[in-house]
Amino acid sequence: MSRPVDRLKDVRIDPQTGLHIGTIVIGEQLVRVGIRPLPQGETGGGPPMLMFNGIGANMELAGLLMSELAAVETVIFDVPGAGRSPAPRFPYRMFTMARLARNLLDALGYGTVDVMGVSWGGGLAQQFAIQYPKRVRRLVLAATAMGALTMLPGHPRTLLKMINPRRYADKGYMKRVAPDLYGGDLRADPEAIKLFTDHAAGGDRRGYKYQLLAMFGWSSLPFLWRIRHPTLVLAGNDDPLVPLINARVHAWLLRDARLHVLQDGHLFLLTRAQETARIIGKFLAEPKLRPGH
Repeated sequence: MSRPVDRLKDVRIDPQTGLHIGTIVIGEQLVRVGIRPLPQGETGGGPPMLMFNGIGANMELAGLLMSELAAVETVIFDVPGAGRSPAPRFPYRMFTMARLARNLLDALGYGTVDVMGVSWGGGLAQQFAIQYPKRVRRLVLAATAMGALTMLPGHPRTLLKMINPRRYADKGYMKRVAPDLYGGDLRADPEAIKLFTDHAAGGDRRGYKYQLLAMFGWSSLPFLWRIRHPTLVLAGNDDPLVPLINARVHAWLLRDARLHVLQDGHLFLLTRAQETARIIGKFLAEPKLRPGH
């Protein structure tokens, strides 16, 4: 039986993260995929984890976290128009991208998965869990909210900076806006900012606009009650983009959720990859979860 990574084309291994990166065509869309398989002969204690990244983010920004999840096979893809996946011809909705993710899992030979989403990707993770509940075992939501119109937003000046994708291509601009945009360790630690600039790769401006449009008008609030999967809600205590109150509301409204707050900002998956991976790994490895535990 072929492994999922064997179904990708032009595969290369990232020496820093161990990600096997290649491409696959889903319908008419070329998708750049990263898989971090378990070492040969190991099976792990649970299903693989599908990860949805933040807006405009390329998979390498999640590579550090994925490399720390040593006991979990992980798969991620550059959303069309972000990273190295080409932008689609037309805008799309969140349900369309969830369907693309489902078709990608089918093409790679994955069945049930754990699902994790960060920021914009947390919205997509919720949509996926609502749309394909039988494909999801457990859910991890990091630095995310219930939608652009139903979240408790940060300062308007911060949100305006987020709308501009320039930070992915211009290191100088990123250094200027990072403290106010992402908070936490990026407020005063140049090395934390360097973690972002060293791994970020700008995508397509049209693709970034498509991601913004997909989130516009979308909300999980009317359907949140349908998410019955055990859920780990992760948040930074100093997140200017998605203030902590959003995570508290999420954990309160979800049927089976727990909240863990990290002493950092919006990018704790990058700046505190080891700590975050330990929390996630422990959650995924629990043999059986009961509501409220």
